[in-house]
Amino acid sequence: MRFALFVLATLASAPALAVEAYRVGGLPPGEALTIREAPDAAAPSLGQVPVGVRLRGFGCTSDTPSGLTWCRVKGGRLLGWARRRYLAPD
Repeated sequence: MRFALFVLATLASAPALAVEAYRVGGLPPGEALTIREAPDAAAPSLGQVPVGVRLRGFGCTSDTPSGLTWCRVKGGRLLGWARRRYLAPD
């Protein structure tokens, strides 16, 4: 019982995960945004998203091997990491 109360209290005090909306942009004509398995340009590609497509974001980090900012995004069934540079607030 005490453990259950601890879990409930912890969850109640934790900040809610903010979901952000983005549009893919800032790429050269004809290019698409690559979604990667990890926040690193060397990570395997999971797929590509064309310019103008809306993605949901689940937080960003610059604690990456390159020091660049990457965001966790989801579009359709695709869930992975994208460079923040190519995500415009929607």
